[in-house]
Amino acid sequence: MSLVEETGGGLDGLGQLRALMRSGRKPGIMVSLDLDFIEIEAGRAVFAGVPGDHAYNPIGTVHGGYAATLLDSACGCAVHSRLSAGQGYTTLELKVAYHRPITRDTGLVRAEGRVQTQGRRVAFAEATLADAQGRVYATATSTLLVFDLEAGAPRKA
Repeated sequence: MSLVEETGGGLDGLGQLRALMRSGRKPGIMVSLDLDFIEIEAGRAVFAGVPGDHAYNPIGTVHGGYAATLLDSACGCAVHSRLSAGQGYTTLELKVAYHRPITRDTGLVRAEGRVQTQGRRVAFAEATLADAQGRVYATATSTLLVFDLEAGAPRKA
């Protein structure tokens, strides 16, 4: 059983994500990268983190995967928030543009994702990763597949 099903089984996507946030539980990726899921509403999701040594690459900056994870999470959960109880999703494509390097001195960064359009089978979302002063560090566009869940099938969250 997925964490989303454990905390919000039977609810629509927005209800599931609100229940997950209320539970205080985090999926493993958020624990590993020390990320927080901080806001959710229909079609919009926000994640945040403070980059540190745990996210560094060998060239002395925060690994691009840190930004990509925040952006993918924001896009995915924005779409998830608009699903019915019987639907799931998965990312088909994520395009990330890196605008400036992130370091341990950057401080808190927030990824805000928004659904641009959502159809019966495909959704398009975009997200921006910025610091507390509003400086943009990365942006992303995402294409997501929306599908009907089979009983007992895993759900991405």
